[in-house]
Amino acid sequence: MKNKILIAVLIITGFSACSVSKEARSIKKTINGNWVLQTVVTEGIAGVVKTKSFNEAEFGCFIGSEWSFIANNSMGSYSIIDTKKECPTIKRLIRWSVYEPKGLPKEFQFKRLDDKKNPMDDNAGFRLKIVELEAKQMKLKTEITFDGHPAAIIYNFVKK
Repeated sequence: MKNKILIAVLIITGFSACSVSKEARSIKKTINGNWVLQTVVTEGIAGVVKTKSFNEAEFGCFIGSEWSFIANNSMGSYSIIDTKKECPTIKRLIRWSVYEPKGLPKEFQFKRLDDKKNPMDDNAGFRLKIVELEAKQMKLKTEITFDGHPAAIIYNFVKK
């Protein structure tokens, strides 16, 4: 009997340790759906900059990209559609979640996946600070170092 109780306690503890907070579930529910990356702006960077985002393409190529997030299985995708032929045309699968660092703002994180849904980039991913999240708009920020100084790239999404 004691063994059964101990096993039950261990199972419950294991599930609660892996669970996400109510706030993270609410954030995922708000993110769920289809979005368009409307603008990409920089902070702390003067002049025109060409830098790659997400090991994929120059960040300007992502303007107008379409993003899809499915909260119940943490899958999604983004598509870069370039009518000017200046950027690669890409449809990329992703696995995403909400990261909750203690005492800091919540972060949106994702990993790029190949066509077989295997992680790319040596299983590394990307984290962006959730600056603003409402039903129809989302602002994500990634902090970088540019010419030895702190800077940031801000991604402004609108829901379709």
